[in-house]
Amino acid sequence: MAEFVRDEYGVSVLVGGHPQSHVPDDPEFLVFEYVAHLAACLDLLLPPPPQRLAVTHVGGAGLTLARYVEHVRPGSPQIVLEPDADLTEAVRREAPLPRGHRIRVRPTTGEAGVADLKPGSADAVVLDAFAGGSVPAAVTTVEFLTAAAGVLTPGGVFLANLSDEPGMRYVARVAAGLGRTGLPHRALIATHDVLKGRRHGNVVLVGSAAEIDTVELERRLRRLPFPTGVRHDVARWARSASPLTAADPMPSPTAPDPGHWRVR
Repeated sequence: MAEFVRDEYGVSVLVGGHPQSHVPDDPEFLVFEYVAHLAACLDLLLPPPPQRLAVTHVGGAGLTLARYVEHVRPGSPQIVLEPDADLTEAVRREAPLPRGHRIRVRPTTGEAGVADLKPGSADAVVLDAFAGGSVPAAVTTVEFLTAAAGVLTPGGVFLANLSDEPGMRYVARVAAGLGRTGLPHRALIATHDVLKGRRHGNVVLVGSAAEIDTVELERRLRRLPFPTGVRHDVARWARSASPLTAADPMPSPTAPDPGHWRVR
């Protein structure tokens, strides 16, 4: 059951006693570092605000990123695939969505929901799904990633919030699979301590059919309060990793302490 805890900046959503998301009173004040990384990618790699974007979110929780997109790009059509209907109802009650929004939450899994979407219908697909402290195995296979890439417009981007332990062998397998989907240009974004293998943490994987301007991306990320880095040699780094498949899936490694490993 979800719990909601208010602080001076907004409302934290806890599931099973663990922080799931943070819904800020100011939609641009993004407390979790990976949400700020996702937002920066949307704003840099796609037409800038206030131009509307069609965004598909795989995983909903507090709908923090969807609220951010609506705030900086009012009227953007967004689809959220969130199977936990009770959680969505509780979030809507405790942290109502803004008036006039076009955020549509569908009570379905990522794999089923993506399969129902039209090809070329999204400027961005954002994977941010967790269950029991791990990214579900079904949404990081080559089969799912291929389906998600097929939903993108020609200039669209795929973003995934993943979690991994030092060495990032799991992230390497997901990145290798993403390279087989028609999105050859990839990058990794994380705080420096995670990129350097010092701790378990969140890693944002970026995939695009077009070349990614990693220099400008790094410049943009330096404005954030989190010490963030970008890995741009992903194709070389992940070339020896075995992609995850429907026949060989795996969830992300669980954190040593699921309640406290995310940077605030």
